[in-house]
Amino acid sequence: MKTDKKLISLGLLTAISASLCCITPILALLAGTSGLASTFSWLNPLRPVFIGVTVLILAFAWSQKLKPQKQIDCDCNTVEKTPFIQSKKFLGIVTILTGVMLSFPSFAHVFYPKSENKTIAVEPVNIKITEFKVTGMTCTGCEEHVNHEVNKLSGIINTKVSYESGNAIIEFDESKTDKEAIAEAIAKTGYSVTDQKEIR
Repeated sequence: MKTDKKLISLGLLTAISASLCCITPILALLAGTSGLASTFSWLNPLRPVFIGVTVLILAFAWSQKLKPQKQIDCDCNTVEKTPFIQSKKFLGIVTILTGVMLSFPSFAHVFYPKSENKTIAVEPVNIKITEFKVTGMTCTGCEEHVNHEVNKLSGIINTKVSYESGNAIIEFDESKTDKEAIAEAIAKTGYSVTDQKEIR
């Protein structure tokens, strides 16, 4: 039965590892430190592997749990109670928790505070729109992380971040901030700015 515990623990660990790249920025936000955010960004490319391993481990654990038990010929009437940690109910709880962890990147964005649109009176000649090519983003949580960090700068008028397109289009007042400051803010999140192009 120690094998069951190890399988369940390993399944949960790989599920958490699969979403660690999205969990860490939220923990960093709650802790008030953005330096922690990029700590596990190297796990992003391994996410499909972690998901596959998790599914295999849980499938094996369930197959072992649902396999009919061998009957022992015995005249004794003692029925041994299975500890909760080795029960189907516990494995069911772990499976649900694992599912939540694996799907975390799809709902991570809800944990970020909504950026309020700032109405800034600016000279139209000072308004610039720049597209920053950003690598490393894998989900909507990544988009919100970049959005949140960029909106800390003064002079930001509008942001549009897309992990699918791998870019961030930022509208800003160049008298209050510049492209370098925006690129630095994006880099603080752990993602890399590979290119920037002025749109207007």
